[in-house]
Amino acid sequence: MKQKAFKEQVFKLLFGADFNTREELLEQIPLYFEAGDLTVSDADRARIGERLDAILERLPEIDAQIAGKLTKWKPERIGKVELTVIRMTVYELQNCPEVPVGVAINDAVELAKKFGQDGAGQFVNGVLGAFVKSGE
Repeated sequence: MKQKAFKEQVFKLLFGADFNTREELLEQIPLYFEAGDLTVSDADRARIGERLDAILERLPEIDAQIAGKLTKWKPERIGKVELTVIRMTVYELQNCPEVPVGVAINDAVELAKKFGQDGAGQFVNGVLGAFVKSGE
């Protein structure tokens, strides 16, 4: 599975983080893939599940970091799509050194544009830019 497709699948599952417990989300992985809309290898399913679990494990820390980067915004005002994209990209920036920063941010902006509201790409780019500038 290509990296962009991988990220999109992680995004779709992670989106439920504000609506389900960690355990519920992890239980939904097999159901998500059994829906028949997508053919994914067992290795890719495992990789997606591992990334989702890793992000969920660090979610409180990631959310605190995001809140610290926002100016004139409160985290609860961020759209769920944008927040999900930012969460997964912050994780990637901090834990996946093999992914170049520019690629991670570009992929995030593209996901935000695809699934978010008008201006979502710019907003996501701005928040992630604050992480890059601070070196986090």
